[in-house]
Amino acid sequence: MARYTGAACRLCRREGIKLFLKGQRCLTDKCAIEDRNFVPGEHGKSHFRRRQLLGFGQQLREKQKVKRMYGVLENQFRRYFRTAETSKGVTGEILLQLLERRLDNITFRLGFASSRPQARQFVLHGHVLVNGKKVNIPSYQVKQGDEISILQKSRKNPLILNSVESVAGKGVPEWLSLDRENLSGQVLELPQREAITVPIEESLIVELYSK
Repeated sequence: MARYTGAACRLCRREGIKLFLKGQRCLTDKCAIEDRNFVPGEHGKSHFRRRQLLGFGQQLREKQKVKRMYGVLENQFRRYFRTAETSKGVTGEILLQLLERRLDNITFRLGFASSRPQARQFVLHGHVLVNGKKVNIPSYQVKQGDEISILQKSRKNPLILNSVESVAGKGVPEWLSLDRENLSGQVLELPQREAITVPIEESLIVELYSK
């Protein structure tokens, strides 16, 4: 299964924003964006001021940002877009909904993992159940009414417990519910655009792929 294995902080620096790929570290002064907010590479620091992107460049950067945020590679992202394009509704909103409905993202949103990469690992290792059945496919599309929970023997995993504790103060999205005591959650409804608060301009992505 293809996935990015390089340094996560390089991706944040390339996009110029925090993608929260390293969990709680991203909230501390150890985050690379705090003291090295310039593009990675030999000449990154000498070109500290980022160029104002327009047109194709702006569209491409937006697509790359979303791909990196959700941990999706190009071919898979294109498949998501084709599905959104042929579905009834607004293409950009459906695209974001498909990304939000990934099992690894739901695991992260419920606070069972401190980042999407960690959530992906938990799913791959069989720590996550959907409606009581083990699902080890990070891209699995959850549906309204699905219950997501942690495997019984994994409920003492310190990484999972620490993540759940850290999410206590910020809560979960309104389209999800969380039973913190039993380490389970439910998809109350499919996410609407106003409930997806990540800084994304999906119209730029639609424009890019519509050329």
